[in-house]
Amino acid sequence: MKTIGKFFFKLIRFAVIVYGILFAVFYFDLDGKFLYYIWEPFMIKRFDNMKRADTLKTPYTMKDNVE
Repeated sequence: MKTIGKFFFKLIRFAVIVYGILFAVFYFDLDGKFLYYIWEPFMIKRFDNMKRADTLKTPYTMKDNVE
């Protein structure tokens, strides 16, 4: 029975630690700050530098038919 008690205590301790981490993340909006300050500038830099075909220079006859 002692091993079950130790396991249960470790499980509760792990759950409290995970809950504390998740509480801090959402209370201080760390996920939103990560997306705004790190992820978004990275994605803007990546996708703004992509080479794209200029659709205005495509001849009208080469455009796909919409039916």
